[in-house]
Amino acid sequence: MCRILLFLLAANRAAGIFFLTAVAVDRYFKIVHPRSCINRMGLGYALWVSLGLWALIFLATGYLLANEHFFYNRNQTQCESFNICMGFSPLSTWHNTFYVTQFFLPTLIVAFCSFRITWQLRVRTMDKKGKIKRAVQFVLAVALIFIICFFPSTISRIAVWILKAWYDECKYFQEANLAFYTSVCFTYFNSVLNPVVYYFSSPAFSGTFKKLLNKLLGRTEEDQDQMDSTQGNVSTVDKRKI
Repeated sequence: MCRILLFLLAANRAAGIFFLTAVAVDRYFKIVHPRSCINRMGLGYALWVSLGLWALIFLATGYLLANEHFFYNRNQTQCESFNICMGFSPLSTWHNTFYVTQFFLPTLIVAFCSFRITWQLRVRTMDKKGKIKRAVQFVLAVALIFIICFFPSTISRIAVWILKAWYDECKYFQEANLAFYTSVCFTYFNSVLNPVVYYFSSPAFSGTFKKLLNKLLGRTEEDQDQMDSTQGNVSTVDKRKI
């Protein structure tokens, strides 16, 4: 159970980062390179990309299923993917390297996509239906999730890694270790934020969600259209007052 839990936690983090990055890259091609052949690929292509990302995630984190991860300290049994009091090993080195790399490399990709899409918004004076502006907002939301959810744990993990290289005794980096495990709580908050980002970034996703919600509430499409029309009239009146 310990190894399964650690594998699921690691896979959750990697999946959150990889799929957010993939959607940001998709927005980049649609806005910056609208005539690219990538944009003409359908759902089958998206399915293969998703399967490829899951395969990559499993290959990168599957090693956690191969070994037990019990550490014994003061009559307590701890389930941890790594232990600060243990020396360096090929497994721990890979774990630390992947943990840090899977943050910084996607962050660079998202930053590049953000810059190019934002620049495209400045170049194009005509933005039909606010498509580019929506893409900018989405990519910036992805960057914000990276900062809130993944940045604190990555920095604290690097601090633990550096302190372990400098000192041999555990007492010198206990505080950094506590900071790491505290910041890990923010990491898994992405599971809550990701659906919200997907909802506001994709009209198709939000439309499907509205249809499902209307079915659950027993509303008809006419009722929804009437509500949307009422909200539109209210916003128009408010703008005129301003």
